[in-house]
Order: sequence, then C-alpha cells, then structure tokens
Amino acid sequence: MNYQKELDKLISGLEKEGQVPKLLLHSCCAPCSSYVLEYLSNYFEITVFYYNPNIFPESEYTKRILEQQTLIGEMKTKHPVTFIAGNYDKDRFYEVTKGLEHVKEGGERCFKCYALRLEEAAKMAKECGYDYYTTTLSISPLKNADKLNEIGMRIAEKYGIKYLRSDFKKRNGYKRSIELSKKFGLYRQDYCGCVYSKQARELQDSRK
Repeated sequence: MNYQKELDKLISGLEKEGQVPKLLLHSCCAPCSSYVLEYLSNYFEITVFYYNPNIFPESEYTKRILEQQTLIGEMKTKHPVTFIAGNYDKDRFYEVTKGLEHVKEGGERCFKCYALRLEEAAKMAKECGYDYYTTTLSISPLKNADKLNEIGMRIAEKYGIKYLRSDFKKRNGYKRSIELSKKFGLYRQDYCGCVYSKQARELQDSRK
C-alpha cells in the first residue's frame, strides 16, 4: 500500500469539508518529529505524546524529552501544537522484550517495542477524545512502515480510535528532517534508543 497516497486522500477530504481534526502524535525524538510537525500541523491540531520507555540510559531520555519540548516551543505552525509527557516506565520495555535481547535490530524485539508505544498512544487518544493517533517512527529509513501501520491499525481497532496511516520518509521526509534538525540545532542521537541498539552501535564503531 502507498501510505502517502492514502494520507493525501484523507487530507484532501478534510480540507474540502473544512475540518481540522485533533491528532495525538507519538514522537520518538525531536529530529524525527520536525518534518512531521511541519507537514501535519497544516491540517491537524497536534498534541505530541512523548512515550519512549525503551530509551537508555535515563540521562539520554531526559536529553531527548527536553529537546522535543524545545523544538515545539520554537517551531511556527499553522495550527496549535501542544505536548504531553508519558511515563518513563522502562520496566515495561524490558518485560515486553524479555527473551528477545539478542534479536537483531529491526526484528521482533523492535515490533514489540512499536506495539508498546503505539498502544499507550491509542489509549491516551481514546481517553482524551482525539480524532486520530499516529507515530513519527515511520520517518526513519531503519523502521518498517508496513509493520508500524499494521500494528497501528490493529491497536486502533482494539480501542475504537482512528489510526493515521503514514510513511513519513516519503517525499524526502527524512531528508527534510535532517535539514530542520540543522535549522533548529537539534541533537541527533546515533542510536535508536534502547540499550540493545546502543550496544550494537558501540560494537559497530569499535570495528571501524
């Protein structure tokens, strides 16, 4: 499925009807959210939901969440963008990924992590009356957009909330996120976030 074309159709319909829906946007980090906010804030009222219990160590978590809030404060958007911080319940991440510690990055452990974060976002969206929810995760070339959308739709059905299907790396979304990161002087981390991705990065660097 071409998720960008599907999103184009949805946005076109919203514009024709003069609607500006409320969107809960799960964000993994400020750099990845930069393009998504620039793009979607033209059509939605957005609340950025920062829920990433996978991030290790805690000092890295603090650094990333502060960077996210700084970006929101500095960006100029057509429609309002607000912020909600989720809990840093890191034990939940280790519970859902138990037994998958040595799985290669991009595999089943990551899918469990996607689901953990998307489910928390869906619950928040339903409880607070948002029209849609989605995630910035698909902007990364290293993230599986098909799997993200499959998980997002399944969880949306469970909670009775609409999932905004997307693949934000399309139309040079990832490239634009790099440009915006430079513009706003954003900290760009060199690993996804969890202890396992950090270890993989350190091993890769040691072999250079």
